Amino acid sequence: MTRNDEHDTFVTPQRRRLAEAVRHLVDATLTIEDATEEQLGTAADMTETVARHLGREPRDEDRGVRRRTETGHTDYLARSPLVGEVSPLAPPMQWVSRDGGIDMRGQYPAAYEGPPGYVHGGWIALTFDEVLGIANIDAGHPGMTGRLTVRYLKPTPLRRPVEIRGWTERVEGRRIIARAEMYVDGIKTTEAEGLFITIDSRLAAEYFGRDEAGAAGTEGL
Repeated sequence: MTRNDEHDTFVTPQRRRLAEAVRHLVDATLTIEDATEEQLGTAADMTETVARHLGREPRDEDRGVRRRTETGHTDYLARSPLVGEVSPLAPPMQWVSRDGGIDMRGQYPAAYEGPPGYVHGGWIALTFDEVLGIANIDAGHPGMTGRLTVRYLKPTPLRRPVEIRGWTERVEGRRIIARAEMYVDGIKTTEAEGLFITIDSRLAAEYFGRDEAGAAGTEGL
């Protein structure tokens, strides 16, 4: 996965630092229970001031709109809701290519809670979708998700190290079948199977626009 100039100018040390600070703020918002209304109000005022400092009014109707300039999967990964190094949405996860698949390690803080003390099942499904997509691209078989089946074997606890393994199992023409497993303390908590479909450049242009067709058709965006 090669980087380009757009990635290098967007993903900077200070943007990474800002993303981590916002994660910290989200965690504090969800877990600090003894703050006074005055403290909360002051924190809200300060947060809105930060948004204005960056050129965004807190209630700006156009907030979140940006120009699409991705030219490959590396550009998307920086903003990924799971592993994005400059995405405040992303939990602290790290991944490496190993032995024909992807190994991922990390944990889920308070923002990812579903049942009290445990990870929301929707976040686990998103995790598997992302892990399998990365594994397929790493194996040279990019595709779009056609079906994702998740088996929840045990609740996955918050703030505990998780280990995730994803790999491409087989390729049948345009169909890519991939699998993943999640472990906590050596115990499997969830597993998944995904069916991914390779799309041609025509469909990529229809879904993502002409500027993105090359990247989407070749890298599965």
